[in-house]
Parts: sequence; C-alpha cells; structure tokens
Amino acid sequence: QVQLVESGGGLVQPGGSLRLSCAAPSNIFNTKHMGWYRQAPGKQRELVAMVHISEATNYAPFVSGRFAISRDWAKNTMYLQMNSLKPEDTAVYYCTARERFYDTSPGDYWGQGIQVTVSS
Repeated sequence: QVQLVESGGGLVQPGGSLRLSCAAPSNIFNTKHMGWYRQAPGKQRELVAMVHISEATNYAPFVSGRFAISRDWAKNTMYLQMNSLKPEDTAVYYCTARERFYDTSPGDYWGQGIQVTVSS
C-alpha cells in the first residue's frame, strides 16, 4: 500500500496562510505527477493544483494566484502554499500522485486527507 502522507492543515483566519505538505515514497515521487484536490461538505472533490514531473503547474480557476504548488526532489515532498485564504477554501485537502497530468485514472494514489478550516 503506497502511502502519501499529508500534513500542515488546521484552522486559520480569513486572509491567513497555510502550507500543506505531502510526503511520498521516492519511487512514486520521482515518476508521478502530483497534486492536490479538495472536498467541501456536500460537494464533489475538485482539483486545486497539479505539478508535472517537469515542474510545470496547473491551477484551478478559483486559486486566482493565491496558491503555489511545488515539489522538493531532495525530500520527496510536495507543497501547497496557500495565501489569502477565504472561508470557501474550507475543505478536506487530498494529495494525489498519478500517471496522467490532466486526468484521473483508477491507478492513482491518494492521501488520507487533511482538514483546512478558514474561519474567524
């Protein structure tokens, strides 16, 4: 069972920042595109951002320049720096590692999810 381990979530006030981390085994980190999805209560899981093996990136429109995704090859860890957080960013955030950059497939790897709550 491949483990993607997320960390860095929590409670933050509107306008604040958080950095999410996702650690992966090296054989996965070095060969897969990686990214973040999120799921708010009563809503479907949605893409937040992806980072290609080449380090090209893709963001959901709602990010609007507020988030930055990156990967640290020395630490086998991916990050999502989230700034200017809004209450509507409240969700469980999931790390993913996969073959396809733009599409999901049954063989994708997923983390267990981490809660991000934006509230005053």
